[in-house]
Amino acid sequence: MSEREYPVQINEEELKAAVDALSYDVLRNAATERPFTGEYTDTDKVGVYKCKACSSVLFKSQTKFHSGCGWPSFYAPTSDDAVELIEDRSLFPRVRTEVRCAACGSHLGHVFKGEGYDVPTDERWCINSVSMILEDI
Repeated sequence: MSEREYPVQINEEELKAAVDALSYDVLRNAATERPFTGEYTDTDKVGVYKCKACSSVLFKSQTKFHSGCGWPSFYAPTSDDAVELIEDRSLFPRVRTEVRCAACGSHLGHVFKGEGYDVPTDERWCINSVSMILEDI
């Protein structure tokens, strides 16, 4: 987790008790669920995707697309301030951009640019299903 102070403070013990072990590991330790195993990878349900740790709205189903990568993919978050982007050098020498919930700092996934998908932003927000909750609208 970042040293930054986030607007929503998460009680770690309460979160650990409220979510499954994989969700906790992804949200708090930047782990990754296995590809093609997530609940939202192929869903087309209409709704909003919220942070599993703090319920902040992150993505809308209208921006979700099928990338074939094995994780839910979006071409944009709900707003620029819904997420925080952090340089990720954990796979050095490859540099990636980590996506976190801007409200509570929970790890969500990564964003990739310039891959050529036919989407308005040419971005693929590759997000772990276990880091989100889909709420019908």
